[in-house]
Amino acid sequence: MTFDFPNTALSVTGLTDYLKLLLEQDEILRQVWVTGEVSSTNHHQSGLFFTLKDTDTTASIKCVAWKSQVAKLAQIPVAGEQLIILGSIRIYPQRGEYQLTVWQALPAGVGLQALRYQQLKNRLQAEGLFDTERKKYLPPHPQIIAVVTSPTAAAWGDIQKTLKHRYPGLHILFSPATVQGEQAPASIVKAIERVKKDGRAEVLILSRGGGAVEELACFNDERVVMAVANCSIPVITGIGHQRDESLTDLVADSCVHTPTAAAETVVPSLSDLQIQHQQRITDLCTAVNSSLAAREKQLQGLKHRLRQLRLDRQVEQEKDKLSWKHRQLLQVTTGKLQQASQHLEMLRQKLASIDPQSVLQRGYAVVITENGVIPRSVSELTIGENLVIQLAQGKVTVKVIEVTEG
Repeated sequence: MTFDFPNTALSVTGLTDYLKLLLEQDEILRQVWVTGEVSSTNHHQSGLFFTLKDTDTTASIKCVAWKSQVAKLAQIPVAGEQLIILGSIRIYPQRGEYQLTVWQALPAGVGLQALRYQQLKNRLQAEGLFDTERKKYLPPHPQIIAVVTSPTAAAWGDIQKTLKHRYPGLHILFSPATVQGEQAPASIVKAIERVKKDGRAEVLILSRGGGAVEELACFNDERVVMAVANCSIPVITGIGHQRDESLTDLVADSCVHTPTAAAETVVPSLSDLQIQHQQRITDLCTAVNSSLAAREKQLQGLKHRLRQLRLDRQVEQEKDKLSWKHRQLLQVTTGKLQQASQHLEMLRQKLASIDPQSVLQRGYAVVITENGVIPRSVSELTIGENLVIQLAQGKVTVKVIEVTEG
């Protein structure tokens, strides 16, 4: 039997080169994301070689991350792990095989969520959103409390019951939100904005009941985290029963792990307040009585000291001293008064002896010129001058008719 080969038949090299041209120049295959499970790995000095396969079928693809790229991988491939691989297709003509050159490897499924969670957490922490200094204090006795949760969730009923039991008469503002699923982040942000716009609430409870990790994913959404961080009133979270805290818990002003615990934290119990009040009254009475007893004891001590000091006797002694000083003062004053009286009498007698009137009484007279001058010599007088003669009784006016010296 003979066959006629067509003129278009390709060699192995030609076919391989054609496939290489098609695959390596394809825009999608030059930068393609592939997901699968790592089935085997081989660390070589030139890089990391591993096989990625589907979990549901037997399909697999060989992969290589060259040595220069291994350190840049977000997740080092390990057998049994689910990964999302970013790479490009390469053809190897010598072996007639194709291989995925890996540029990046990310964890898939829960692992990917954990990576995204950690990256966002690190960024928010670097921005200071978890710092204690920025957290607001919860009001000690709020009268208006806002609650953001699902209206159909058990969390809403638990919160209402706890608040009314602990602090009857509270005003509760309910802002409903979806707290699970893809619509939850936007719904929670909208509910928080309603509370802020209303402006009456003094504190906000953001809560939901327990659930799986994927059900609580909305509380790790950056939109929800920023809404809580930028809320103008204090926010307390009570999200599920998970041991690990969500990013919303970390940025909230306070966080607990159940809706009931959030309600218990945000308001005090009136019964507890009453007990505390009675205890303060007891403590105050004890303190007052203790203080009174101490002051009474102090007063008795002072009275005892006063009795020992015998102040009445000291007062009598001081009165005797004062009386003696009084008599001494009178004696000295009387003596000085007598001396002054005697001196005054002596001066009076001396003054009387030189009194011109007394001299006139003895028969003398005083000559006074018209100018009121008493002449001492006849040389001070002139013929015809009028003179006044002052006698003991009256005056006489005379005229000088003759002057005789001698």
